[in-house]
Order: sequence, then C-alpha cells, then structure tokens
Amino acid sequence: MSGAEELWERLVRAALRSERTRAGAFAGAVTGIAGNVPSSLENNRDIDSILRAADEIEDEDPNVSRILCEHAYSQAQNLDPNSEGRGVLQFKTGLMSVIKQKLAKREVGMIDRGQDIARLQEFYKLYRERNRVDTLKEEEKKLRESGVFSGNLGELERKTVKRKRVFATLKVLGLVLQQLTKDMPEEVVLRVSLGMTRMIESDAAMTEDLIAYNIIPLDLQTITNAVVAFPEVQAAVLSLKYFQGLPSLPADFPIPSTRAADMFDFLHYVFGFQKDNVSNQRENIVHLLANEQSRLGIPDASEPKLDEAAVQNVFMKSLGNYISWCSYLCIQPVWSNLEALSKDKKLLFVSLYFLVWGEAANVRFLPECLCYIFHHMAREMDEILRQRNAQPANSCSSEDGAHVSFLDQVIAPVYDVVSAEAANNDNGRAPHSGWRNYDDFNEFFWSLHCFDLSWPWRKSSSFFQKPKPRTKYLLKTAGSQRRGKTSFVEHRTFLHLYHSFHRLWIFLVMMFQGLAVIAFNDGRFNSRTLREILSLGPTFVVMKFFESVLDVLMMYGAYSTTRRVAVSRILLRFVWFSCASVFICFLYVKALQEQDTSSVIFKLYVIVIGIYAGVQFFLSFLMRIPACHLLTNQCDQWSLVRFVKWMRQERYYVGRGMYERTSDFIKYTVFWLVILSAKFSFAYFLQIKPLVKPTKVIVSMTDNIQYSWHDLVSKHNHNALTVVTLWAPVVAIYLLDIHVFYTLISAVWGFLLGARDRLGEIRSIESVHKLFEEFPAAFMRTLHYNRTAGNISIQAIEKRKTDAARFSPFWNEIIRNLREEDYIANFEMELLEMPRNSGDLALVQWPLFLLANKIFLAKDIAAESRDSQDELWERVSKDDYMKYAVEECYNALRYILTEILQGEGRMWAERVYQDIQASIQNRSIHIDFQLNKLALVIQRVTALMGILKEAGTPEMEKGAIKAVQDLYDVIQHDVLSIDKREHYDTWNLLSKARTEGRLFTNLKWPSDPELRTQIKRLHSLLTIKDSAANVPTNFEARRRLEFFTNSLFMDMPAAKPVREMMSFSVFTPYYSEIVLYSMSELLKKNEDGISTLFYLQKIYPDEWKNFLARIGRDENSTDTELFDSPADILELRFWASYRGQTLARTVRGMMYYRKAIMLQSYLERGTAEDEEAAVGTKDATNTQGFELSPEARAQADLKFTYVVTCQIYGKQKEEQKPEATDIALLMQRNEALRVAFIDEVETLKEGRVQREFFSKLVKADINGKDKEIYSIKLPGNPKIGEGKPENQNHAIVFTRGNAVQTIDMNQDNYFEEALKMRNLLEEFHHDHGIRPPTILGVREHVFTGSVSSLASFMSNQETSFVTLGQRVLSNPLKVRMHYGHPDVFDRVFHITRGGISKASRVINISEDIFAGFNSTLRQGNITHHEYIQVGKGRDVGLNQIALFEGKVAGGNGEQVLSRDVFRLGQLFDFFRMMSFYFTTVGYYFCTMLTVLTVYVFLYGKAYLALSGVGETIQERAQILQNTALSAALNTQFLFQIGIFTAVPMILGFILEQGFLKAIVSFVTMQLQLCSVFFTFSLGTKTHYFGRTILHGGARYQATGRGFVVRHIRFCENYRLYSRSHFVKGLEVVVLLIVYLAYGYNEGGTLSYILLTVSSWFMALSWLYAPYLFNPSGFEWQKTVEDFRDWTNWLLYRGGIGVKGEESWEAWWEEELAHIRTFSGRIMETILSLRFFIFQYGIVYKLDAQGNNTSLTVYGLSWVVLAVLIILFKVFTFSQKISVNFQLLLRFVQGVAFLMAIAGLAVAVVFTNLSVPDIFAGILAFIPTGWGILSIAAAWKPLMKKLGLWKSIRSIARLYDAGMGMIIFIPIALFSWFPFVSTFQTRLMFNQAFSRGLEISLILAGNNPNTSL
Repeated sequence: MSGAEELWERLVRAALRSERTRAGAFAGAVTGIAGNVPSSLENNRDIDSILRAADEIEDEDPNVSRILCEHAYSQAQNLDPNSEGRGVLQFKTGLMSVIKQKLAKREVGMIDRGQDIARLQEFYKLYRERNRVDTLKEEEKKLRESGVFSGNLGELERKTVKRKRVFATLKVLGLVLQQLTKDMPEEVVLRVSLGMTRMIESDAAMTEDLIAYNIIPLDLQTITNAVVAFPEVQAAVLSLKYFQGLPSLPADFPIPSTRAADMFDFLHYVFGFQKDNVSNQRENIVHLLANEQSRLGIPDASEPKLDEAAVQNVFMKSLGNYISWCSYLCIQPVWSNLEALSKDKKLLFVSLYFLVWGEAANVRFLPECLCYIFHHMAREMDEILRQRNAQPANSCSSEDGAHVSFLDQVIAPVYDVVSAEAANNDNGRAPHSGWRNYDDFNEFFWSLHCFDLSWPWRKSSSFFQKPKPRTKYLLKTAGSQRRGKTSFVEHRTFLHLYHSFHRLWIFLVMMFQGLAVIAFNDGRFNSRTLREILSLGPTFVVMKFFESVLDVLMMYGAYSTTRRVAVSRILLRFVWFSCASVFICFLYVKALQEQDTSSVIFKLYVIVIGIYAGVQFFLSFLMRIPACHLLTNQCDQWSLVRFVKWMRQERYYVGRGMYERTSDFIKYTVFWLVILSAKFSFAYFLQIKPLVKPTKVIVSMTDNIQYSWHDLVSKHNHNALTVVTLWAPVVAIYLLDIHVFYTLISAVWGFLLGARDRLGEIRSIESVHKLFEEFPAAFMRTLHYNRTAGNISIQAIEKRKTDAARFSPFWNEIIRNLREEDYIANFEMELLEMPRNSGDLALVQWPLFLLANKIFLAKDIAAESRDSQDELWERVSKDDYMKYAVEECYNALRYILTEILQGEGRMWAERVYQDIQASIQNRSIHIDFQLNKLALVIQRVTALMGILKEAGTPEMEKGAIKAVQDLYDVIQHDVLSIDKREHYDTWNLLSKARTEGRLFTNLKWPSDPELRTQIKRLHSLLTIKDSAANVPTNFEARRRLEFFTNSLFMDMPAAKPVREMMSFSVFTPYYSEIVLYSMSELLKKNEDGISTLFYLQKIYPDEWKNFLARIGRDENSTDTELFDSPADILELRFWASYRGQTLARTVRGMMYYRKAIMLQSYLERGTAEDEEAAVGTKDATNTQGFELSPEARAQADLKFTYVVTCQIYGKQKEEQKPEATDIALLMQRNEALRVAFIDEVETLKEGRVQREFFSKLVKADINGKDKEIYSIKLPGNPKIGEGKPENQNHAIVFTRGNAVQTIDMNQDNYFEEALKMRNLLEEFHHDHGIRPPTILGVREHVFTGSVSSLASFMSNQETSFVTLGQRVLSNPLKVRMHYGHPDVFDRVFHITRGGISKASRVINISEDIFAGFNSTLRQGNITHHEYIQVGKGRDVGLNQIALFEGKVAGGNGEQVLSRDVFRLGQLFDFFRMMSFYFTTVGYYFCTMLTVLTVYVFLYGKAYLALSGVGETIQERAQILQNTALSAALNTQFLFQIGIFTAVPMILGFILEQGFLKAIVSFVTMQLQLCSVFFTFSLGTKTHYFGRTILHGGARYQATGRGFVVRHIRFCENYRLYSRSHFVKGLEVVVLLIVYLAYGYNEGGTLSYILLTVSSWFMALSWLYAPYLFNPSGFEWQKTVEDFRDWTNWLLYRGGIGVKGEESWEAWWEEELAHIRTFSGRIMETILSLRFFIFQYGIVYKLDAQGNNTSLTVYGLSWVVLAVLIILFKVFTFSQKISVNFQLLLRFVQGVAFLMAIAGLAVAVVFTNLSVPDIFAGILAFIPTGWGILSIAAAWKPLMKKLGLWKSIRSIARLYDAGMGMIIFIPIALFSWFPFVSTFQTRLMFNQAFSRGLEISLILAGNNPNTSL
C-alpha cells in the first residue's frame, strides 16, 4: 500500500473510530462521520446507530462493517435522494469515501447481497458467542443483588456498560438484517431461519435501557433500574391501566409488547398527540403520582395500590386553575359532581390536561387558553366514552379526516396568530400598543366571549385575524388590519406611575397640603385652619378625576376588544368624578367666598365631604382589611354591594382575594405607620415649617426688586419663580425621602429578624472549633431523619456517641468534597475528618483539628503541676477538647494494648490500668505516678504506634516488641510509684517474664480495620504538635463551614425520610456562554501578557497547590509538565472552569443535590427495627459505595432531575462548536444530567425545503454520544418573545416533581447546602400565611467579590439585597417577588398558570420578576429562607456592572408600563401597595428623583444668580435681620441623605461579621472610594430607567461574566458613558460654575463649598469613575495608546456596515436610534429647552451691555452665535466639495480668521466688552449649542430633509471632541506621575493585596509563563 493510501486509511479510521474503553466513552464527545449525521435526515438516529456499530466491529470483521456502512448510505439516499437538506451532501460524500476504502480492501469479485445476509447471520451468532450474551445478563443480575462493589466505578458499572454495548451492537445487526431481507428474493429470505428470527427478537427484548427513557423505564421490563421496583411507582403505573369504561382500541394501534395498554394510549389515539409527548407525560404523571403516594407514608402492601388521597391531591393541584377559571366564568366544569368522580376518571382528566400542556409549545404562556382547550376536549372525550366507541376526535382531525393531529389542528392556529403579532413588533421597536402580546391573547379567555371561538376552532373569528406586516417605513398598520389589545394597553408614558399608584400620590399630595396649611397657620388649629384644611376635599376629587381621565386615555387601543362591562365602568367613573370634582370645587369656592363657618353653604360642604370621606373610609375598611373580606364576600348577593365594589375596583380573573391574614396585615401596617410618622415629622419640622416665613417675606417683596435680565414671569407675580426655586427641592425631597426612611426602618427590622433567626452566631473558624461538640446533636435534630428519635431511654453518653456516629459520614463527605474542590489540602482533610465513632470506645471521638496539640499542653500542665488530682483535672477540663484528647488517648491506648498483647503482656496492661483506676478513685494519681515523666511515656507510645500503623513484617514485629518493652521499662522504672505489695504475685510474675524475655513475645499484629484506624489516629494525636486553630486556612472553605454549622441552629422544618420527601427539578437556561474553558482560552494572553491560567494561579495560590497535589504533581511543577497528560489537561480545564462563571461550575454544584440524596437515602436504608439494632455497629455509618447503591441511585433519580436547556445545542453540534463538545462531556460525567434543546430540521415538502422545529431531550449514552429521549415537534420557531423565557418554556415539559428550582448558569451550589434541600421543600407544607407558599426564596452568596474592590462593592450591594432586603420583603411586608434565582417554585402551580416567567417581547425583558407578579396575582405566596444558600456570580468590571444595571433599570422602566404592576398597585391594600412600590419601580423612580433633585436645586440657584433676585433678597434679609430668609437661601442641600442607603449594608455586616469587622469593612470600602462607585451607579440607573420609559430601547445585555483585569480603552469608556454620565456630569459642572461666577453667598468661598460639595462630588464621580476604576488607567504608555485610539475613532468617517466601535459617526447614529416616535421627539425637545437659560442669563451679566435689560441684548447674542456657526462652517468646509477651488477656500478662511480677530480686538478696545466677557460668552454659547444639537438630533428626519444633517453632525463631532479632551487632560496629567498608577492599583485590588496576591505582577505583565 502506498504512503498516500496509508494516510487515507488512517484518516478514515480516525473519523469513524471512537475509543472502545470505558474511560474513553465517558471522557469526550464523539467526532467524525458517526457523530455528525445531519439533523435534516429524519431517521438520523438509526443511521447514526448503524455507523457506530460499524465502527465497533471494524476490527473484528471489516466486511460486516462495510455492509452496515452501505446500508446507512442507502437509508440516507432514500430519505433525501437529491441531497437538498443541510449538510446531507457532505455527509454522503464522506460516507461514500469510507465505503470505497472498505471495498478496496476486500477480495476482488462481485458483491453478492445474498451472501451479505449470510455473512451478517454468521457474524451475529459469532458475536453472541464471543460476548457470552446468554450469561452476561445473569452475571450482572447476581452482582447487582449481591451489593458487592469494587474498583473506581464498580464491577457492576463495568458489567452494565459491557452489556449495553453488546446489546446495542446486536440490535443494529438485527435491524439491518431484517431490513435487508425485506427486498430480497424469497429463497434468500428463507435462508434466515426461524430460529435466527427468534434469537433476534429475544435479544431485542433484552435491550432494556438501550431503549431511550428518562427516569422510569415504562415501555420495557428491566432488572437493572431499581426505580420500577418501588411500590409507589408500581402503584402509579397500575393506576393508569386501561379501565373498564374505556372503549377498546383498534387492533392495529401500536402498543409495545413489554407493557399493557393504558389510558395514555387511548388519549393518544383519540386526539392524535405526538408519541414522544405521550411518553413524556406518561412518565410525568407516574412520577407525580408515585411521589404523592410516597409522601402519604402508607406502609407497603403486598399488592401495590394507589391511594385515593394521592390521586385527589394531584387532581386538585393540576386542575386547580381550570376549576378556578370555570368558577370565574360561572360555567360548569366537565364533571357535574366532583365527589362522584371516580379515581380512574380523575386520572384520565389529569392525563388529558398534561398532554394538552405538553404539546402546547408557546401557547403554554396562555394558561386560560389551555383551560378552554381542555374544557372542550374533555367534553369531546366524555362523548366518545358515552358512545363506547374509540374514534379520532373531530377537533383534531383534518378536513378530509385522514390525519389526526392535536398540534396541527388545535395548537398551530393559535400559535400562528400569536407568532404573526410577535413578528409585527419590529424586533421590539414597535410601540406595545401596536401589537398583541401573550397577555392580550390570554386575557381574551377571561370572558365568556371566548366561547364565540366555538369548537373546533372557528378560524374566521377576529381572534385569529393576523395583522398586516409592518413595512420598513410604516410604523402603524391600518386599524382594520389588526385586532386591538385586550383589557390593557402599555402606552409609553411616565403617567403609568400615577395611574398604577394613584392612592400613594393622592395621599402624599394631601398630606403635604395639610402640613403646609398647618405650617402657614403657625401650627394653630382654628376656624381658618379648619377651612383651609377642608381644601383637601377638592384636591382629592380632582386627583381622582385625573385618575379617571387616565383610565380613559390608557385604554385607547383596547376599547373595541375589551368587555363592555369594563368599558362602561371606565366611562361611569369618568362621569362620576367629573361631576363630583365640579360640584365639590364649586361648593368649596362658595364656602370660601362667604367667609363664615356657620353659613349654609359651608355646612353643606362639610356634610358632603364628611359623607363622602366616611363612605370612602368604610369601603376601604371593608374591601382592604383582611378581617372584613368574609363579610364583604357574603354581601355580594346584594346587587348594590356588587355595584359599589365593581365601581371601586375592576374585577379581573387574576388579583382576586389578594389579602393576608389579620396578624400579617397588622404587622406591615405598624411597620408603615412608623415610617410615615418619621417621614411626616421630618417633612413638617425640617422641610416645610422652616420655609414658611421666608416664603411670606419673598411673596411680600413686590416693590423695587431689581432683575438683572428681562423678566417675563415673576416680577409682577409675587416673585413666583423665586418661590418655586425655594420650594422645588423641598418638594422633590418630600417625594423621595419616604424611600430613605423605608431603607432605614427596613434595615433595622431586617437586622432584628436576622438576629432572631440566629444568623451570624458562628462567624469565625474559632466559633466552629468552640461549638463543634454541639453540631452532631443539632444535625440530628434538623437535617437527619431518625426513626429512633423518640427513644428517650438512651443514656446521654450513648446518645452523644450515636449522634456523632450518624453525623460523621455527612461531615466527612462535606470535607471530602472540599478536598475535591481543592479548597483544603490533604493534611487539612485528615485533620478535619471525623472518626466514625462506631467502635468499642465508650466516648465520642472528635476530629483531630480540635484535639491537635492538646496532649502536649496537658502533659506540660501535669508535669508542672503541684496541685491535687482534682485541681489538676479541673485545669485540664477548662479546655473541653484537651479533656477529650486525654480521655481518648487513655482509652484508645488501653484498647490497642489489650488487642495486640497476649498472655502476660495483656495481664500487664490490664494491671496498670486497674492501678490507674484505683488511684483515680483514691484521688492519688499525682502521688502514685510520676507525672513529670509523662513525656517519656508519650515518646514510647508514639514509637509503638508508628510501627503498628505500618504493614506487618517480621522486622516490624520485632520492632513492635522492642517498643512495647521500652514502654514497659519506662512505666515500671520511671512512672509507677504505687505500692506493689497488694498485687505482689501478679507483679512478680510479670517481672519474671520480663527478665526471661518472654513477656511480649506473643504479639498479635493488628489486622482489623477498626483497630488500625485507632492506631493511626492515636499516632496522629501524639505527633501533631502544631495548633490547628487556623484549619482550614482557605477563606472560602471557612465561610462555607461557618455558614453550614450556623444553619444547624436555625429554625427549619424537620427532615422527612428521602422516600417521603418532595421531588424536585433544577432548571438551568443556557445559550452560548462558556461551558468549559479550553486550553487555548486559558493560555491566551491579554495585551499585558497575562493569561487566564496565570491569573487564576495568582488569585488562588493555595487552591492551585491543592490541585497539583490532587492530581499527583509536585507543587513546583511547571504548566508544561501538565500538558503531557490528557487526563491532567482535562482536570486543569475543570479546575479553571470551576473558578469562573461557567456552565461546568453550575452543573457540578447542582449535581450535589443528587449526591446528597443518595447519601441520605443510603444511610436511611433498612427498617426501623434494623436501624435500632444497627446503632453503634460498623455498618450503620459505612458510606463506602453509596454512590453505586442501586436503591440509593434510584431514589435519587425519583426525587431529583436536572435539566439544562441549551437552546442552540443542536446548531452548535452541527457547526461542531466546542461548546457542544463540552456539553456532551458534562453529560458523560453526570449520568443524571439531561439537556433539552431546540432542533431545527430542514425537510422536503412538495419539492421545497421547509424548516421544522423540535423540542428535544437527550442524555449521554455508553458511546459518549447523545441518546435522544424525547423529540416533540413544535408548531414553529419557539423564539417569538424574549429568548430566555422562551428557552425555559420549551424545556419545562421535561422537568419532573413537585417543585422546580430555577438556576442561572452563573451559579454554584455546595454539597453541605444540598443536604438541607429536603428541609427547604417541606416549607411548602408549613404555615406561612393565609395561603401555602408557591415560591420559596433562597439566600445567595455572591462568590465573585473576593478580588477587586469593584467586585466587592457589587457583591456587598447584592448580598445586602438578597439577605436583609428580601428578609423584610417576605416578613412583614409580604411583597417579596421572584428576583431571578435560585428560588424554588411550586412546579404544578406555576406550569398550570403560565409558567415560571413571562416572555412578551421587551415588556417582559426582566422576565423573572414577572413570575413573582404572576404568582402573587394568582393568589400565590412567596417566602424567603436563609438557612440554605446557593452561590451566584456577579459582574466584576465597571463596564460589565454598568451594562447589567442598565438592563435591570431598563427592565424596571418596562415594568412601569406593564399590566402586572398596574394590577398589583390597584389591588393591594394601601400599605402593601406602598411596600410593593418602594421595593420595585418606586426604588428606581426615587433614584431618578434623587438626581433630578440635584438639577432642580442647581437650576434654582442658577436662576437666583442670573436673574439677580438672589442677591437682592440676601441684601434685604441682612437689612431686615431676617435670619430665617438667609438660612432658606443658603440651606445646605440635603440630597446626600442618600448616604443613609448604606445603612442596610452596615447592619448586614454587623449581623454576620460582628461589630468590629463590620466597621473595618465599611471604612475599607470608603477608602476604596465606594461612594464614587455608588454615585456613578446612581447615574446609570437614572439614565436607563428614564430613557426606557420615554423612548423604550430596553434590551438584554450580554456582560460576558469573565475575569476582568484588562485595561479598558478610553474610547470604549467614552462610547458607553458619554450620554448616560459625561454629558449630565458636564451640565452639572456648568451649573456650578455659573453659580460660582454669578451667585451671591454671604459666607463667601466656604459657604459655596458647603453648599455645592455634594454636587461637585456627583459631577466628578460621573466624569472620572470609569477611568478611576479602570485597571492601569493612569499608566503613561496606555494613556498615549488610548489617545491615539480615541482620535482615530473620532475622525474615522465610517460608512455602510461600519460599527460604532470603529467610527464616531456610526456610534452617533446608534446613540440616536432610540428616538423613534413623535411623542419621544416632543419630549426630547422640551427637555432640551433647559440649555437655553444659560445664554439668556449670562448675556445680561456681560460688561458690554451695562444695565440694559431689553430683549435686544438677547437677540444680538443670537446674531453673534450665528456668526460663530458660519465661521465654523467656513473652517470645516468639506474638502471633497472644495477640491476644485482649494486656493479660494484657503483665502476665504484666512480673511475670515483675520476679520474675526480684528472684530474681537475692536470690540474690546472701543466698547465695554472685557476679556472675562469673552469667557462668559463661551460659557453661554456652549449649552445653547448643545441644546440646538439635541433638538436637531431629535428631529433627525426633518434635518435630513432640510439638508442640515451633515452640518449638525460636524458640530456634534466637535462637541464630543471637546468633552473627550476635558475628561482626558486630567487623566494624562495624572499619568505623568508613576505613584498615581501604583495608588490606583492598590485602590482597586486592596483585598487582593491583603491576601498576599500578586496583582501588581499581573498588571505589570511580568509573566513567568512566557515560555508557553
């Protein structure tokens, strides 16, 4: 064979061959042709199996391998003869090349297909014999029953894998043989004997788990899966059997021979559900029923039978929403009498509902639509049952009746219209009011009008009317072309805040008005005050009128489709409040005019107001107070009551009964009364009252106030604008300070709650040491289910030992996991592990880290002591662990000596111990023994133990005898001082034996494992001389152990046995993030020469050393040494990935749940009697092999499921992305991991390629490839809304159990926390209010806060919210929502009510919190629990953090517009509504208001300065000695009360770290400039929240979640923060300069500084924080590079396809893209008008104009500005246009320049224009230019039509260049000084320095890995 042929042969073999070893199968994903069958081949699973089998037998028989390849090719050819599917042509070409190679090797001759069949038969038999097929299964069964395990994965595992491989190959051979014989002549077919056929069928029946199944193998009979042996599973399966009332199925309906027909088969046939959907939901129902049965705790019976209670529970839970829907619509459910419904019928209804739900795809977001579908299908089913004839349902049959498909006939029509509407949202850019979202479709089914859709669907209904597609230029479609919204319209306006929370605003306005009235009446309460207080009446009705107007306006766009009753209510309320406001205002005005409180009009007004207020209060009391709900519900029978309730509040399907029990109501009412008392006291005494007198003075100053400008408003109007500038900041603070008071009070409350819950009691490793002996009892009380707990006869010491024995396996597993995670070293693991305490020692043996060094301390005390025995023992006992160490050494040595010594030797040991006991009893131990010689005894015992712990050899035995003899000599001659005459004979005998040398000759070498363990432990006790007070040393290991041990003392539900615990799923959405770091990613260096691997080695040096030790490498090993071993490379990749925010880390963490359940199940095995007998025995706590126990694994599978929904995994596989390979690797390493994904398949229909979408679930198979479990066809592309919730929705059908925990892919979990999961799940059945919990909130630990200061700021902020903040939201406020992850959902409750998130485009961008809204509105209850925690990663770089906060703020902006927030704001009682507001959208509004308050304050000061009013009033105040007026004008601005928002963080620190540590942490944060960061963050939230409400544009921001130590370029920061921070910061700076230049301050500079320091701080923070927190931000070389990069970006012209990162022009266009609507342009124009005030004010301050205040001066300033713009255009004239007259252009430019200079000089010389005037002019014109620019940008289309756009763009570029230079120059100046860069590095990475890390080395780039 030639060289080329050999190379080709090797290539082909490599392409087809996968590793045949067990390790290979589980170590990597399969590549080559066998692993890349195109998805467009419908039958690709069979083809793939055939190619895999061909590869498997290649070496055994190449001819048979060739036959299989040819058959695979023929199948591919039949499926796609023209190779039109994606990837098919390439696949066929590759496969044909392989076949040709195989043909080239065979003998020359024609191919005889008949001969091929004979060969296949022969090989089939040979393969069976070679692999001993007949005995293979029996061997495995015997091994499984014996419970004997060996090796790494166990002998059982290897046997199982081998059997699976063999039967997989046999299955393929049999399949190909059968298919080949079909097309052969009869004589060829006859060659396949009957015996051969039976053999193939027999083998096929034995394939068992080769048939894909998820958890429970329902379609096959198996001995290998213990799940099916559980009685509850058997009972659930039997309950679904075909019962008597079901009509018989047709004979040709396919049912597997391995099981009988059941009700799912009936439903499958009747409604045409997909086969895999039926299989999926069959398992789902069996799983639910089995777990419900097991929770009842019914003893196992001989005949498994499902209990009626289990069926009833599942039935009510599953169909609860349907029952509620029927009740709401007042229709009869499909059953007439629920109590008369049989168990079988209930299960039939439940099965039907879940089959409908399982195939509903996107329609699952419409839960009431599913109720409608179920209602009609159940009625259809009832009719078929009555007819006793199984036939396809009409609703699911095609028009010709030939095709029955639920998907095509029922789901597809709804999906098509939902998809069409979603496609019309212009990728989220269209207004929400212009298209129907998921909620609109679902709410159509909240009225009886939905029955107009009929059944089967009446597709001519307007409901199914598809909108006319939007064109590029058409923003609005014609009204006749689309159906309107349903019951709510999400108009984009800030008015939603008033509309949703009008009660809050009315309350605040009325309170302000009332307090102001009292203050202006000097606190006196007389008739005048009363008359003015009564003005609250008109205020109230006018504000209610405004609310009714908003009701009318906000419904625009939904009138045509909303229920007439709802529209009538809106109009009635509008008419009512119109009349009421007119009438009451009229009455009040008349009453004021009469000025007499005894007048008829006034009395009438008081009566009307009194009655109205009384009725309002009474109705509020009845409708909002929980205790009165029952009364109002009983009064609903009266039409008047119903009318009043309906007028007061619209009745929706959701939001009914949203009240809490009275005790909870009282708690949060008192909470808010405290806040409101503090808030209004502050408002009255510190805000309103001090301004009353100054206001009166200013209003009275109506004469001779000199305005320095041309005044238009205030001069003849009581100085109105001056009063406004005085009061505006106060009003703004009044509106936002309630949030500050809420923050303070909630922080204190949360602190007290945490203290009550015992959080932070164990906050140091010293506390862990000190309290360790209490842990076993606490563990048994909380986390361990112990059937013997009721046995109180056990003595205290026995109980302690029993508890320690039960606790030790769990503790040791925790420690072993810490070692596997490389947080502790091997030596630390030995110290931390706890003895099993199952031996014969009558004491508790504690871990060595508690007893280390204690023996030596005790020895020193004894040697130095001159005290009595009691005093000596008292000194030793002061340290409990010293006492335990002494006791253990004493007893252990006795046990060891009596075990190893024989005859006289044992007699000696017993005699010595008896004498010691006698001395102890006589209190004479210090007399009878020379305690100062104990050191010699310890030396001899240590030597003896050191020998005995080794393997027994003759030499070692001699050494041991010598050591015992030495010990004897020391004790006899040096230690013993007793009187030996009492036992003279014994001592004489022993002395004689020693003299003759036979005393210790008969020594029994220790072989018992327990004895050897005791010897090793005693040796360790006597050799560890160093204290273990700092064990473990790793910070993370300490934190985890501290939290776990602390949680043992917290209140949590008692643990149920694993069999009775609730089952649950963990659910993780994944898109394309990092799964596992590749070596290229780890070794790739950044611009500083730093690789990720090097960074991790320096950040985690101790963990790196532990990792090297774990893989058997020296700690000084170089990285290149690791690269020699593929296994080490893989371990290295995992080590690095476990320290990042990767999917691998998340999967490892979540799989700890399974491990914990297996351990718990394994240790709970056996009956109660067995356990009682096992106490104290060796087997009770032996955990060896628990992960291989079939029962433990089966129990874990039944209780826990983990589904990762990797949306584009199918696409990643096709494109051979590394992410796909890594996901496959994770599946292979975690057998219980399931991956769901959306598979896009191209199929040929009518000659055209069409795309079909499938939702698939896969697991790893024995070959390291995916095994497809379910494949459910979808009606179309599932991603029609937000990506993440759509990804969750398609895969939610594959979850199992009663609960589902939502976990993001940047999270982690810990084994010790997984042990508490069953306790947490019991919270669903605990009392948490009037309703059972539907979401359990779980505490998070942010694991990314340990390196940089920014990461720690973010971590502390997040930790404060997820602990203290959510603690208060849950109790007492009862408004905790779902804030992302890792909350645990009541799965059945949520999947039957719309899912675990909402998915409408843009409006639901913060999809997670809408799950909380939905749960609350549907009468759910959300709690929070802190005894369990889950890890979470956060963004660590400023840009990442800003993007994340921008996304969240934008999401909150969208929430403001949403119907969920509106309904919660309307339906909550007043105090709960306030709790909800200030903890969701109100928080962001108050944040924005904080910033706006600064603007209001500074613009007010600018007005006083520029108008001259401020100076005049100050002077008059001095003349009149009016200190109150002076104080009002010079008030220290209080907006920095925002500093109080740090209080929760401080109290959280104090609670969990202790007071001193908390103070140190807080001071450290301040020194690291955390205030700069939080002030900068304030700007981020304000910008994105405000912009989203005004213009939209909220979108998901991918932040990267990587390690950030790289330097961010100047232009990158500028692009990101220019509009959000820099522009606003510079505006504040200009305001401050104006105030400095023209303001009047009595106190001079100091007064100015005190007045404006907070504003300067905010402005500078916004301008320079991105560069202050930028690694190497002040390094000169990088500064130079940044400047070059920025100028290139600024000057690059851009063009088509150029991105914003490359060109300023492209970026500027992107920045304006959010302004799309007419209302948005108007709002931008109005907001931009503020910039013109500068020019208007400053021009009147110029020396040139003197005292002239006419408008002419202002007009001339515009002339000057126009000249400047013309000059700018002359000097920036386009070179392309002027190419033909360059000389003329230059001449004109020169002349213009000279004329401008000359004109300026003449003006300075011959007029009053001064040099300061020139700078003042610049200060005036810059804001004006920016205002013009902003308005022009808002009206971009108009500017383009006018041909001005290029000029606008030129000016904009100039402004950006100027802003950039203002920011850049200080950075460049600081970069000249090297110490600045050093200081900044220390500032950013202070924590890292304190842990001895080498950040400076990292940033400097001195990488020792340069050789790599």
